[in-house]
Amino acid sequence: MFHFEYPAGLLLLLLLPLYFVLRHFGIFKLFTLPLVLSDWGGKTFSFSSKRIRFVFFLAYFATISALILTIIAICSPVVSHQKKVYTSRGTEIMFVIDTSPSMAARDMQNENRLEIAKETIMQIVQKTNGASFGLVALSLDAALIVPVTVDHKSFIDRLNSLVIGELGDGTAIGTGLSTAVYHIAQTKAPKKCIVLITDGENNAGEIHPNTAAKLANSFGINLFIVGIGTKGMVPVEYVDPVTNTVKSGYLDSSFDETKLINLAQLSGGAYFGAENTATLSNSLAEIVKKQDVAQSFRMINVNKSYGSVCLWIALGLIIFAWLLYRCCMKEV
Repeated sequence: MFHFEYPAGLLLLLLLPLYFVLRHFGIFKLFTLPLVLSDWGGKTFSFSSKRIRFVFFLAYFATISALILTIIAICSPVVSHQKKVYTSRGTEIMFVIDTSPSMAARDMQNENRLEIAKETIMQIVQKTNGASFGLVALSLDAALIVPVTVDHKSFIDRLNSLVIGELGDGTAIGTGLSTAVYHIAQTKAPKKCIVLITDGENNAGEIHPNTAAKLANSFGINLFIVGIGTKGMVPVEYVDPVTNTVKSGYLDSSFDETKLINLAQLSGGAYFGAENTATLSNSLAEIVKKQDVAQSFRMINVNKSYGSVCLWIALGLIIFAWLLYRCCMKEV
């Protein structure tokens, strides 16, 4: 909703018509001694062309507009809207994303698996209010990228920065899951879960995935696993972040879903297969919906002032008018 914090200041706008009225009746006119050629029978001064008259009008209009905007700025224009502020904790969801080279397989609407996963997660996060999200990346090793936070913008920014191969070549599922468990185990959220998105089996790391899944279960953390990608020969292409060279070829995409299903069941979760963007989106939406909890909240008014914007525009108009007078009208 738009309003002025000091609406009484708009009365200053009445000075503009008053000024023109007084000018019309001969008041506020500059004292001049006209010495024009008409005194000796010559022609009085007039603009030589329509272009000059238009420039004069434009400069005059810019000056008046700058004055009006300055008065509006004094009145402090504000746009206010209501914002929902949650007063209780919501669900905590830790995404664990596989960034191994196999995630560069381009079998998801001609995009690679990691990019599709990032885009889908971003859409889910933007539609979810009140929940906290965290991010762990895994490959040959695992690393916490974002601790669970309600700052969805920061989460999305870091999510978009994930690069294939930055943690090596491998799939350390056990290490990735245990890293996620470590960072949300002690929080007091009413519901907590880990969402693993991978396209392969555990082949690296010192922690067995079953050990990590049982650890998650002991802390009341549900584990949901999304197996992404199609099966068969698929093209792979990505830029190696270490050598900065393009690597391409074909991948025989296949993994044992049974192991991932059993892994999810160890912590009371579930497994979802996602061979295309639609099934991936539906799977993540279903997971988030299952973890939804009722939260208390209150509404607050958020005001955004546009006074400084008006002043900057007014300044720009004044400079514009001055340039027209000095450069086009040739005034000194």
